[in-house]
Amino acid sequence: MAKSIQSSPVLSALNFRVRALRGRFYYERSFSDDEFFVMGRVTPLATPENYLLLEFEHSKGNWQEVAEGEIKTIIHAISSDKEGTFHGLGALDKSIQLAETEGTDRLKIIQDEYDDTSFSYAEGNQKCGVQEVLYHYFDVPIPVIAEPRDWYIYHRTPSIREVSANNEQILVDFTASDMYGDDFGGTCLYIKKEQQWDVFTIKPNQSGSIESALAWLEKRKWKEW
Repeated sequence: MAKSIQSSPVLSALNFRVRALRGRFYYERSFSDDEFFVMGRVTPLATPENYLLLEFEHSKGNWQEVAEGEIKTIIHAISSDKEGTFHGLGALDKSIQLAETEGTDRLKIIQDEYDDTSFSYAEGNQKCGVQEVLYHYFDVPIPVIAEPRDWYIYHRTPSIREVSANNEQILVDFTASDMYGDDFGGTCLYIKKEQQWDVFTIKPNQSGSIESALAWLEKRKWKEW
């Protein structure tokens, strides 16, 4: 389990670790230098032999099954998570590992000539997701990409709404649909300041454009919503 974290670009960048305690294994993530939070637990099962149960804490004391199987099944369920249960960056993790097999840090991505919010891989011309665009095209660090943690947990899907001319501000919507099919969610502004990327949640009525989001943040002295 520890080796699987080391081999996963996303899990290692997000400071995951695994810890054994009272007959179970706990996947934990550090959001600061000295504090770890449980992201999931793994329980060895009596039968079948070598089978494990992976769960996450849906609410306090209420654990929900994610996967059951041999160790490789458990590891894959965590590293490839695209829903947000553990991190939501499974597609990004896969793409970085692909880049590493090709001997490069980042895959080549092309911005659409007529739609600057649309991106595709240079090889195969396949559309790529927002997280892959942020990492491979804009060089946003993995922890910054993953920062809207609450929205990933609630399985909201990111989409790029606007990109600035200098490629240093990216407005991203995180949306989900209710039982009636209506969309709801929130908006983040990824911004490069003094050669470092950061991300800020924006108040809904101020998130119509990069310009309005910047004006709102500057007025609040960069305090996010």
